[in-house]
Parts: sequence; C-alpha cells; structure tokens
Amino acid sequence: MKLTSRRLVGVVSASLVLLASAATAQIGTRFPSEKKIVPDPVTGVPVTFLTSTPGGDSKIYQTHHQWTSDGKWLVFRSNRVRGEAMAVNEATGVMVQVTEGGYSGMLCLADNSMNLYFLRIPMERPAPPMQGGEPSVPPPPRAADAIATPAGAPQRPGGGFGGRGRQTGPAMIVRVDLAKLFADSEAGKLQPKAAYETVCGTIPMEWGAGGDMALDCTEEYAYFRVGKEEAAKHLPADVKPAENFGPRNMGSGPTGLGRMNLKTGATNFVVAVPFQIGHVQTNPWVPGEIVFCWETGGKAPQRTWTVMGDGTGLRPLFPEAPWDWVTHEAIVSKDYVAVAILAHRPIKIPGATVPAGPGQEDAWGPSGTGEHMGGIAMVNLRTRDIRIAGQNPVGDPGRSVWHVGGSPDGRWAVADDFKYRLWLYDLTNGERILLADLGSKTTAADHIHPTFSADSTRVQVQTSMLSADGRALNIAVIPVPEAWLKRTYPTKIQ
Repeated sequence: MKLTSRRLVGVVSASLVLLASAATAQIGTRFPSEKKIVPDPVTGVPVTFLTSTPGGDSKIYQTHHQWTSDGKWLVFRSNRVRGEAMAVNEATGVMVQVTEGGYSGMLCLADNSMNLYFLRIPMERPAPPMQGGEPSVPPPPRAADAIATPAGAPQRPGGGFGGRGRQTGPAMIVRVDLAKLFADSEAGKLQPKAAYETVCGTIPMEWGAGGDMALDCTEEYAYFRVGKEEAAKHLPADVKPAENFGPRNMGSGPTGLGRMNLKTGATNFVVAVPFQIGHVQTNPWVPGEIVFCWETGGKAPQRTWTVMGDGTGLRPLFPEAPWDWVTHEAIVSKDYVAVAILAHRPIKIPGATVPAGPGQEDAWGPSGTGEHMGGIAMVNLRTRDIRIAGQNPVGDPGRSVWHVGGSPDGRWAVADDFKYRLWLYDLTNGERILLADLGSKTTAADHIHPTFSADSTRVQVQTSMLSADGRALNIAVIPVPEAWLKRTYPTKIQ
C-alpha cells in the first residue's frame, strides 16, 4: 500500500506515541511475551529464552535470588524502560515493569514473601550517550533528580545500571509488593506507584551508601556498603587502609557495611574493613550471615570474607596463597560457599605462549595458572574445610571455570568458562558435562553468570546467543538433564 504524506505523518505520530509511552511506562505496565525455545547448537539442550530481542537485558547478579518466592517470575534489569527493572513470567513469557523512579545497584528478592527491595539514591548526573541499549549504559537523568546539590555530597554510582553522579539526598531502601502489583497488572487495574512501593527508611547521606545490598533471610534487615569517609571513622586505629591492587587500580579502602531494620527504618554501622567491599550477599538459610569480597576487578590479596550482621566473626572465608586467583563466590547452601579458583593463565615455562588481554597482566602477580589446584571449590562455613568439586578439562579452549553456583539441594554445581559456555558438575560422583555452548559468544556485553532455581531443576543465564551483534544479552533458562534429576545418592553436600 502506498502511503500518502498525511498517512505517513499519522504512522510516524502513532509510533512516537508508542515509543513515548514505553519510555515513561508506569510500574505494572505489561509487555508481550518473547518466549521461545531454541536447542543449544552443540549440546542440543532446550534453552528457553524468556527475552529474545535486544532490549538491554541483564540478570540480577549470581549471588542473589533471581526468581520470586513463588517460583513463577524472574526479575531482571532492562533498558526496555530505561533505568527500571522488569519481571518475566516463566510460564507465559509476559513481562511486567516492577519499578518506577529508578533503583541503584542490586535488586533483592525476599525468601518467603513476594517482596522486592532495592536502594534508590537521588542523583544529579549528565545524560549519557545511547550505546545500543546495553545493560552497562546508565539511565538518563529524571526531573526529580535535578535539585540543588548539597555541598560536599558524595560521588557514587546511581541509576539502574550504575553511572556516575552526585548524590542529592539520602538513599532510601524501597520495598515493592509484587503480589499486589502482578494481580493489578493482570486485571488491568493499575494504581499509582504509591500503592505498591513502601520506603522502609533512609540512610544518612554522609554514609555514602552504595549499590551493593543484600537482604537477610528473615526479611528483618538489609545490609549495604558504606563509603570511605564513614568507614574511616570505624576502622581500628592500628589498621592501615589498603592501597589499590592490580592493573585496574581498584581495591583501596576503607569501606564498610551498614544495616537497616526494615520494620523500623533504624540504621546502624556493622563493620569497617581496610579495603574496597564488593559482592555483598547473605545466607538464605542462616539469619545474619554475610559473605562479601575485596573487590579489585581481578585477583585480590584476600578475596573472600564473612561476618555476622552484628559485626562479630569477621574473618577470611578461604585464606588464599599468592598463587590462588579466587573469585566469584556464591553461597549455595546452608553451609557451603562455591568459589572459583582460576587457571586461566599459562604456566610461565620456556616456549609457552602467553596470551594478551585482561587478566593476563603481570601486575596481577603469580596467580591463576594450572601449576596449582584450581576449579570450583566448595568452602564449608562451619568446619572451614574446602574441596575441589570439578575443573575444566585440561587443554579445553574455555581454559578455566569463571563464575560459579550450586544447587540448593546440594547435588550440582555450575560454572561458566572463558568461552561463555555452561558446565554442570555432579558434587557426589564428580561427573562433569558441557551443558550448553550458547554459541561461545565471547563478544557478549557480559558473562553468563549462572544461577540455580530454588528447586534445583534449572539454571538461569544471560547470553547473547541469539543476538545479531553478538553483544546484546537475553534472559534464558536451561534445564538440568532429566537423567541427572533422577539420580539418587546416599549423601549430599549440604
């Protein structure tokens, strides 16, 4: 059909209206299903893509819950509405916007209720250029952020995916009632966001609260990172702040942890450490138990740490030697934390080929080679025992495990590798299989970051397997093979 100029204007105007409505969509707005099942090109396993277009999607970090407590919805980050979070129904594929007004850093789903928690930090920041809708792109400023900036206000990440800016007011911990939101969204009876959001309390602005946040399994407390200025007031006088470590010039301290009582809004300082804290997570089975890391962007002098919510019991989780490159720890059961001990660098012997690129720089020290034991390590929080659960095959092009996870029932472990593929490990008999190749898309905007479902039957990943540009990520779910699910054992690692 030939379009007249009048019809063309009408089509363009209608398109602009649709784009505008998507860009300003309120909480509870629904988006059509993109669900499709695609066999993995190498293993043939059915990969269920819950998003399949380049919408700037990325999963919640692997240390945190991905599914709502009823097991029906996965919450993820997206640029479908810039700076806002989305949920997708695993059965139907329908997507629902679950925030309005932005969030900062981690999205925290409750263990036993249909609640979502996150930090919201009022920011003043310049609008960044669009870069293909990738998840690393911070959202544009909102009118509500453009208020007077207090003198000396801390600089920190802000918005749905970070981005730099100046804080303009106290950080808030916000709770969203997802059960009510999903019901109203389905019924077509959406209310203003105040009907679904509750501000649990505010954090003193001088604390410089960051986006690393974790929810206690009791849903009584939330723990969050505290900036250098406040942490320095609590660091013991005989402890010297650490300097940056490694070629990425990260890791200096001090920083700390604070907590908020989500019922009363009261805040208190938990602990200060001399280095930069990252990857704050809580034990879903043990109230008040926290694991976090020394974040350097690579190898740390002592990566993994644990502490209780009242500030007691601070200690290294896995004391490491200079040759151990430990990374990407994740609490996987009541007593166990999975960590990756990398072997991605060649042993320096005459004639050995030394690859270039990130992670290979000499400034990281002697760590990360196959000369010492590596693989998925399971660390017991109680006994402090450690066992190696599995490794990549010697000479495999994926080189090493990278990001790790485990099933809550204690039977399986998963890891991705340096070719962005997914491996599955049997923790009882040591068997290992390549579960999904996912196109080996090493150009992806991020790693696949595998996380098990609460019922231990499937693994959620983010992957660019379907992306034409090889970068844009989608949310996907991969089942544990039926033959593995039918296995029975006399004991489990739990």
